[in-house]
Amino acid sequence: MSPPPAVPTRREEFRELWKLALPIAIAQLGRSLMGFVDTAVLARAGTTSLSAGALSVALLILTTGFGAGLVLGADPLVSQSLGAGNPSRARAYLWQGNYVAVVAGTLLSLAITGSVLLLPRLGVDFVELPEVQDYILWQAPSLPLMLLFINTHTYLQALGRPHVLVVSTVLANLLNLMADILFVFGGAGLPAFFGPLRAVPAMGVKGAALATTLCCALQCAIVLWAVRRIPVSGEKPSRLPDRRILLQILGLGLPIGLHIIADESFLAIVSVLARQLGPESLGAHQLAVSFSIITFAVTMGISNAGSVRVGLAVGAGDLPLTKLRGGVAFVSGALFMGCSGLVFMFFPHALARLIGAPAEVVPLLVPLLMVMAAFQLSDGVMAVGGGVLRGLGETRFTFVANLAGHYLVGLPVGLFLGFGLNHGLQGLWWGVCAGLTAIAACLVWRFTRLTAAPLQPLQAQV
Repeated sequence: MSPPPAVPTRREEFRELWKLALPIAIAQLGRSLMGFVDTAVLARAGTTSLSAGALSVALLILTTGFGAGLVLGADPLVSQSLGAGNPSRARAYLWQGNYVAVVAGTLLSLAITGSVLLLPRLGVDFVELPEVQDYILWQAPSLPLMLLFINTHTYLQALGRPHVLVVSTVLANLLNLMADILFVFGGAGLPAFFGPLRAVPAMGVKGAALATTLCCALQCAIVLWAVRRIPVSGEKPSRLPDRRILLQILGLGLPIGLHIIADESFLAIVSVLARQLGPESLGAHQLAVSFSIITFAVTMGISNAGSVRVGLAVGAGDLPLTKLRGGVAFVSGALFMGCSGLVFMFFPHALARLIGAPAEVVPLLVPLLMVMAAFQLSDGVMAVGGGVLRGLGETRFTFVANLAGHYLVGLPVGLFLGFGLNHGLQGLWWGVCAGLTAIAACLVWRFTRLTAAPLQPLQAQV
């Protein structure tokens, strides 16, 4: 009988985790950059177009976030299958996840399109509504493609091939920049050698939405092409829908989708409360959120990598390795966000100048960045905790912890400090800090508890 494989050192695991996390983080940042380019282009198309784009994106983020959560139910199933040495089963989960992506994406596309078209009949009317409807109508068809991309990239990262994601993101960003400018403003001003492109009409917000849809199609095509080039050993998996597996994916994915909605809804509530304090407070809030999106994108790379590494260890039935990989992921997230917090703490004025904050917003933004420095650690641990628990196959607890942390801790504390004690925007953000800290503590506790007992791979629970 051969001895069990030796558990790698923390340094070795740290190196392997970051080898996977960095490309994923770059891809996450690339997606954020696409949104930034859309905003910058629409800002030059006029205030109404910019506002319509912002409202539309807010609606789409909630919709696609829920759909993304559904397809992420396949993530731990794929990684645990690969850890168990069964690539054929992992490919089968990929196929079933694709069915979830197409069906869920189509239904969500129809739902959000129907919702915005029905708004006038319900008596809802505002100046940006026609352009919001245009934006949704032109981007809604991209939802199935977006979910297909998410499902496929989780499979590729589980195989340790995240560089395809970087390639697809870079190419999509290049296409997005060119297509945004062309479709939003039209091609009439282009030089003669651009030929037929000069006949493209100016489409405004519809053009930005069309550009995003084309980028989703490009990214989806690249990752699907990459998967086709990966051979699978063993029994050839069935490509037919499997009700049992579909329900298993949805059972894991539904809490993730609800968790994402809870997060986004909480942020939206804080934005509304910030607006009640004045336009300057809302401006400072939005600029601070822009900084947090950048740091959070890197942490999500660590989170996704941690999910894969933990899932592979669980699939192999290796409890010591599972503990090591989860612990290294937690520490990595905490270290990165701790360094980010130091930057926010020591250079708030420089960051305010970097982002171009108006003079009246700077006095509000600088102390807000100091508050953000305080909760970077909790934010990092929370994000990574969701990933490592997903690798274990635990998704319901993460949803409940986020719901309780945000709405039973963060919101009451923020309201009390911000409005009850008149600390304004800083008080609201200290509430955010309290909620994130509570969630982070819960997720660390849950990981510790689950890894104190023998592992239960998801396939064994069917």
